This record gives sequence, structure tokens and C-alpha cells, in this order.
Amino acid sequence: MAVINAVAQTVLAKIAVDHPTSMTVLQSITIAVLVGIAGLWGGIDGWLKRNPSRGMHWFYAALIGGFLSGVLGVIGQGAFVDQTGVSALGAALTGGAAFTALLILIPAALGLAVGSRLEAPGRADDEATDGEPVPTNAAMSARAAVAGQGRRSVRSRPRG
Repeated sequence: MAVINAVAQTVLAKIAVDHPTSMTVLQSITIAVLVGIAGLWGGIDGWLKRNPSRGMHWFYAALIGGFLSGVLGVIGQGAFVDQTGVSALGAALTGGAAFTALLILIPAALGLAVGSRLEAPGRADDEATDGEPVPTNAAMSARAAVAGQGRRSVRSRPRG
């Protein structure tokens, strides 16, 4: 997400230099696309349910993504747009990083909430056809222990 945000920031800066009058529409479209990507990515993460602490991972990703996006955006603007230097780094690491972190975190959290409510692929196979849940390993080992004790009691009787 940091790379996507930095690329979008650099492209917008390049367009602002070449065509300054068309910036409001392009900024709105760019923010909508970035929100959509973060929301879709979070929704897929919530839908697959692979990680139980995915909310905290998205929180950390937003913090790191905001910081990296600021640094990469300044580097990209300095390399491809104009002579942006280290003086722009302070604003990019404070207000820009906070905005980017929220631009990642809020849509991803909404995507996680919506995606976790959807049924993940392969989850329907976890239940038996008669509606009874498939026994877990603990339940199966308890049944085996009971069955094993019953056999021992039959074998331990004296023959005669």
C-alpha cells in the first residue's frame, strides 16, 4: 500500500506541474481508487480468515505504510517531478503520513468487517452432511480411549 500511495502521489505531483487546472477531479479519483484498493484488500483478508490478529496487522501496516509512503513520495517527486528535497520530508512524515495511514486503515477496517461476515472458501466442508459438526482431534482421541478401555476390560477377564 505504501508503494501504491507513493506512486499515486508522484503521478499527481507530475500532473499538477503539467496541468494545474485539472487537479481537483484527479485528486478525488485517486483517493477513491486508493480507498477502494485498501477496502478490497482488507475485505479479502477478512474473507479468507487466515490470521486471527489481522486487525492489528492492518493497524501496523497503516502506520508503516504512512511513513514509507511519505518517504517514497518525496523520493519519487525529487527524482521524477521537480527538485523536491529533504525540506519536504518533514511535512510528508507528519501530516502526509498520518493522512496516508488513515487512508489505509479506515477502508481496510471496513473491508475486514464486511469480509469476515462472508463465508470463506472451504469452510462449508468443515461440517458433516447431516448437520453435525465433524469431531475434533480431542473428541476423537477421547472416543478412542473409551473404546480402548472397553477392549481391555474384555481381555482382562479370566478365561475359564
